[in-house]
Amino acid sequence: MTTRSSSAEWKGTLKEGAGTMSLGSGAYSGAFTFASRFESGKGTNPEELIGAAHAGCYSMFLSALLTNAGFKPTSIKTTSTVHLGDGPTITLIELKTEAAVPGLTDAAFQEHAEAAKKGCPVSKALAGPKITLSARLAQ
Repeated sequence: MTTRSSSAEWKGTLKEGAGTMSLGSGAYSGAFTFASRFESGKGTNPEELIGAAHAGCYSMFLSALLTNAGFKPTSIKTTSTVHLGDGPTITLIELKTEAAVPGLTDAAFQEHAEAAKKGCPVSKALAGPKITLSARLAQ
């Protein structure tokens, strides 16, 4: 299997400083600050990037499970909302997914959706906080 790396650099104090996070592939580099993480400031934050990684991993893993079960998903859209609470601590991750999968019943979809939540590598890595899921089969 492969390995991936990302990096971050922070300059200055916690509240007055600023940083940059970059993906090793070069596909993304973005600024972050105290305000972008804990308030409503411009820029990204680690929790937003965790959410993007989780949504992407979950969607791919669900596609793999459905394909292995003989279905051909045409679309899987997932959002991941990461809650940062006191501490600071990630206290909750909410996955919401909607998939268009011809021939799949809602009951079977719910089973595959739950299996993907438990089995995707990012879910496993984030097993500390509670992860909830809302799954809807598109009509």
